[in-house]
Amino acid sequence: MAEPITCSKGRLTGVGVATYTGPQLWSCCALAIEIASTPSRRSLRHRARSSPSPIGRRLHPPALGESCLENHFDAIASKDLSPCTIMCHLFSGRRVPSHLTVVYAEGHPSMGVANDSTPSSKLHTRLRLWEFPDRYVFEPTDGLADLYLSVSRSDGSMNLVEELPPRGSSTNPKCQTVYGVIGLLKLAVGSYFLVITGRDCVGSYLEHAIFKVTGLKVLPCSNSHSTSVEQSKMEKEFSELLHAAEKTIGLHFSYDINLTLNLQRLHDLGGEFKSLPLWRQAEPRFLWNSYLLEPLIENKLDQYLLPVIQGSFQNIHAEVGSEKVNVTLIARRCTRRIGTRMWRRGADAEGYAANFVESEQIMESKGFTASYVQVRGSMPFLWEQIVDLTYKPSFDIVRQEEAPRILERHFHDLQKKYGAVLAVDLVNTHGGEGRLHDRYAKSIEPILSEDVRYVHFDFHRICGHIHFERLSQLYDQIEDYLKKQRYFLLNEKGEKIEEQTGTVRTNCVDCLDRTNVTQSMIGGKILESQLQRIGVLGANDTISKYPPFDAKYKVLWANHGDSISTQYSGTPALKGDFVRYGKRTTQGILNDLWNSLARYYLNNFADGTKQDAMDLLQGHYITSVSRGMEGPSKAGFLENYASFRLAFALVMGALMFMMMSLRQARNDVRHLVLSLLWAGLCIGIAHFVRGNGRMFTNRPRFYQSRH
Repeated sequence: MAEPITCSKGRLTGVGVATYTGPQLWSCCALAIEIASTPSRRSLRHRARSSPSPIGRRLHPPALGESCLENHFDAIASKDLSPCTIMCHLFSGRRVPSHLTVVYAEGHPSMGVANDSTPSSKLHTRLRLWEFPDRYVFEPTDGLADLYLSVSRSDGSMNLVEELPPRGSSTNPKCQTVYGVIGLLKLAVGSYFLVITGRDCVGSYLEHAIFKVTGLKVLPCSNSHSTSVEQSKMEKEFSELLHAAEKTIGLHFSYDINLTLNLQRLHDLGGEFKSLPLWRQAEPRFLWNSYLLEPLIENKLDQYLLPVIQGSFQNIHAEVGSEKVNVTLIARRCTRRIGTRMWRRGADAEGYAANFVESEQIMESKGFTASYVQVRGSMPFLWEQIVDLTYKPSFDIVRQEEAPRILERHFHDLQKKYGAVLAVDLVNTHGGEGRLHDRYAKSIEPILSEDVRYVHFDFHRICGHIHFERLSQLYDQIEDYLKKQRYFLLNEKGEKIEEQTGTVRTNCVDCLDRTNVTQSMIGGKILESQLQRIGVLGANDTISKYPPFDAKYKVLWANHGDSISTQYSGTPALKGDFVRYGKRTTQGILNDLWNSLARYYLNNFADGTKQDAMDLLQGHYITSVSRGMEGPSKAGFLENYASFRLAFALVMGALMFMMMSLRQARNDVRHLVLSLLWAGLCIGIAHFVRGNGRMFTNRPRFYQSRH
């Protein structure tokens, strides 16, 4: 048994754990502790099952989840916290561990761990949710506060209370653990709380744990008797959309670090700014729950204001020669024009582009830290591609005369945030894509300068479906720009010795498949340049000379592309086998065929509801009494009942009767006439569905064409 650690002064406010592996510290605070902090019984209780640590085993950031921490420390505190005794069982076996795990109490300098913020400014990492008949109560179990958050189940009003409501013999409230509050959505008949019910630790960013949301739950706070029947019906439809919202993927957060800012911007901020609560530091474009946090901000519930981004977070750890190299890839999705593949195309009148994602690649080795940022986004002018049951709906450029103004506004915003911009356009030069290319090229021409460059590369014509190595031709065109705009670099002392002064903006039609292949190529070239700069690679070396690292790096970008693609289109990225393996494979081509068919189904028959859910959560469509917004426009009679399933059932029914009539035609010629009538009905229904395809798709209720 380990010796007890005694805190002889001060008040115990929490427990954290830090694991050292070699020169690195991965800090995951308060992941596996439980604090009961009622006025009558303030005690810290945690019962963790210890397990032996095998010799030579190293813990990398993705492994530092709750179960990992729970397996490596155990703490029990007495009811008397001043003084208090913490019994630490770091390891239950007698084997010599390959790493050191330190358990410490926050707020006690004697514990040997610096505490850079007061408990009152820290976010709650774990809450116990009590569901009483008239309210929800959130009980902090991380030791950061003694007050409980009470939320009315009738109107969503919030206030802090000192104790739980009394529980009688007939009261048996549900209780579960949640890991944060996403926010509150106020609707006409009540409010809806969104909470995090599941999380996975996916890595470390600047020595702080990063989590991926694996479970969301909507807590209704309804008061239907105070609204009209029509409003209640409308809100019932919205509550169904919130069930779709519970399936939102790609959400990431940290309790300690601002994930919405890239490394260069984070480094350039002053200490005063970094001392602000995380929600005040957040970049509004990438704050996924910005609208949902507004009610909590109004109630000054700083410890519950958890900033969340949508995107991806992945990292790899490998060796290049004798040096260890860590690479992290972060995607941050812009929320200004968030949506699904076919229902969010182009840009809006303010210049915000659909599927706009900032991708940041961070490299750490030999004490150096480097970062490179590139972006993707739909062609920034007004255009649409509305689903109509055809495999590839036609492109429609809207209000062409406004394209130069919108495009100029978009690039002006990019220049303010990233400096110089190189626009790489990968679309075809013929067909519908050709019309989009022509409009893009003509609209950007007036603003071209030393700081705004445009390069067109017909990906399909040059690379086809298998010769992606020909992307080297594109690199030859942009190499001088990449070297001129450089990348962000910190030395061993954390001092800035290089700065990124421009970015590459890549697009195809979807900004998914061709774009990800191209961005992975650019990222690889930048990484090689960085490793050569710090002496990990020789002047003429490439990462392909180190197969284990090269393989991991390709998988990193393939997973990055799959995450972005799944959020936008519903399926992983096409052409992912080239990114993953460096070549096209038969299995990859078959996967592309399957994913293309899946995209067709989702785009036509599922994404309308998904788009409405996104718009509701982002506040793009507001149905709040206080804001006086009207409901969605009513559809016509046929539109209310038209569905592809109904049309398909009618066609199949007509075909069945036609076949039955044909079988009887040998005995009675009248059945031949009937079979011709049924065949005509089949053809008529099929022709009607084809001619009115948009009517038979799953359409967003809130969507309005920009014509």
